[in-house]
Amino acid sequence: MSEQNVQLDALDARLISMLAAEPRIGVLELSRRLAVARGTVQARLDKLTARGAIKGFGPEVQPAAIGFGVMSFVTLEISQRYGHDAVAEHLAEIPEVLEAHTITGSGDILCRIVARSNADLQRVIDQIVGYEGIVRAHTIIALAELIPYRTVPLVRAASQA
Repeated sequence: MSEQNVQLDALDARLISMLAAEPRIGVLELSRRLAVARGTVQARLDKLTARGAIKGFGPEVQPAAIGFGVMSFVTLEISQRYGHDAVAEHLAEIPEVLEAHTITGSGDILCRIVARSNADLQRVIDQIVGYEGIVRAHTIIALAELIPYRTVPLVRAASQA
């Protein structure tokens, strides 16, 4: 997906905020609450989705609620001869790897991973570093989530810019 300059106005911000608060709300109810035509809401949703501002409408799963109560962040150093793509393919095969990003600094890839317990975390890390393209892993266990992943404040700020 290419990076685009998606301008948001106040209606877009209110629409996204309502969807974030109530993901199962219908277009008709959105139009009623926003006091705009149903076609306007649908057109805005279509535009925001097509431009990449809204990525999906699926359920947000909480790993801890399905048995994965340990979250950690792992910085990987990789062998440059294997490259990021090969390592990403390896990581994609591990269900506990929720995200992976190439980064700058002392590491090459930053992953967010979950596990059922600390012992299970060791199993996941062993599986990650079992790939010969990964040279070293540095793990930080998250103790508590202070601010959950969020975008609504950012959306509101973008609509006021």
